[in-house]
Amino acid sequence: MADFDLAIIGGGINGAGLARDAAGRGLRVLLVEQGDLASGTSSASTKLIHGGLRYLEHGAFLLVREALKEREVLLRNAPHIIRPLRFLLPPQPKMRSPLLLRLGLFIYDHLGGRRILPPTQTVDLIHNPLGTPLKRAYTTGFLYSDCWVDDSRLVVLNALDAAERGASIRTHTRCVRAERNELWRLVLNARGRREVVTARALVNAAGPWVGFVSETVVRLPGPARVRLVKGSHIVVKRLFDHDTGYIFQNPDRRVVFALPFERDFTLIGTTDENFQGDPADVSPSGAEIAYLCDTASRYFRTPVTPDDIVHAFAGVRALFDDGSKRPEDVTRDYHLAFDKPFGQAPLLTVYGGKITTYRRLAEAAMTKLSDIFPPTRPWTAQTPLPGGDFPYDGVDAQIEKARRAWPFLEASHAGRLVRAYGTRIGDVLGMAENYEALGTRFGADLTEAEVRYLMQKEWAADAEDVLWRRTKLGLRFNEIERAALQRFMTPLPALKVVT
Repeated sequence: MADFDLAIIGGGINGAGLARDAAGRGLRVLLVEQGDLASGTSSASTKLIHGGLRYLEHGAFLLVREALKEREVLLRNAPHIIRPLRFLLPPQPKMRSPLLLRLGLFIYDHLGGRRILPPTQTVDLIHNPLGTPLKRAYTTGFLYSDCWVDDSRLVVLNALDAAERGASIRTHTRCVRAERNELWRLVLNARGRREVVTARALVNAAGPWVGFVSETVVRLPGPARVRLVKGSHIVVKRLFDHDTGYIFQNPDRRVVFALPFERDFTLIGTTDENFQGDPADVSPSGAEIAYLCDTASRYFRTPVTPDDIVHAFAGVRALFDDGSKRPEDVTRDYHLAFDKPFGQAPLLTVYGGKITTYRRLAEAAMTKLSDIFPPTRPWTAQTPLPGGDFPYDGVDAQIEKARRAWPFLEASHAGRLVRAYGTRIGDVLGMAENYEALGTRFGADLTEAEVRYLMQKEWAADAEDVLWRRTKLGLRFNEIERAALQRFMTPLPALKVVT
């Protein structure tokens, strides 16, 4: 008998989402991740739950429709880490005509069965505050709806729910070899400790490393059909005093977002560049930074320069190679390659996908595996993620409830905790009656109590896990504070007893 029914390589959104779905159907699930959860592409996104307005130009109506339908499903199931966000799209002369944009937004409004989010409207930017930060040439714009998401917390909460349903989640564990017979025999390396486990089926959801795993771990014949595309983002001090995002057109027909980010900042991205090299060593190039600054400066009255950047990051998307010449034209739809030679255990390889459609990808993967495991019904559409068991418009009520229970909390602190942990805020704060009871305050509003919770329940192993993936407080920490947090999280070596 195998140790596990399903083994998954990769702790990004696709791997974590599939682990959750499969564990909820009663399967014995193992997920192995070579680093931290969401430490690759899944924490380097534009942080949007959206249909992908520009994909309509490529005729990807089915992809857009599926993503648009998922927006409100995910909003209902994770209202603490997902929230509605309005976007302003100002027409640009000599680019797409206003009539074409309005037609596209009409389709966008009606393609996905929108119920919660408000529809598109036309805005007079001369008299509306949304026009204040823009150059005077932009006099009208279209305001439409999508959603914002804390991408890395979405991954962590899927893994947490999977673990609570019986899955084994092993971070900092690398699958170094996979041997296939009637079962998969997997050789794991967890920080130098070797282990061998067996599984009835294997999923390669390694994201940017999907080709590496396919060719060197699973050792399939022939190269994987993967196209690596890099997307970069920059973060600057807040450029506008409202909570609406902007979507800007470029002469190359790409679009760039400028989004409100962590109260005091603006997130600008993304780019599309073919990528070759090690996905673990990826960063924005000088050309990408210039591209994003130039785009923002084309629209905003206040120019954006590289000197304004307080943080920058890049991620590599592992897309299915459909033969498109330009990276921005490669399909963002997911592709599931199922391989089951006679008498041997099955392998499912995951290419592409968007954060928005991760849940549907997991359902499709379980359908692919339905001949291997007993058929079961999909369940994740109606089930909240941990901490998300409250109405989609109930965040403010949850914050007020938290401040009544822990009256010493500052409003901003209570808001951040609710937007991270939802109804599970009590698991972080416990019975604390004052700030002192929460222990050391490392910087910003990060306390020892929260760090201990993240270490014990959410697989946080070092300061970067906490500051950039479990939270975004890295934007507010200095190097001295970060080092103090790292020392706290680094276990002391065991003392040797000399007799």
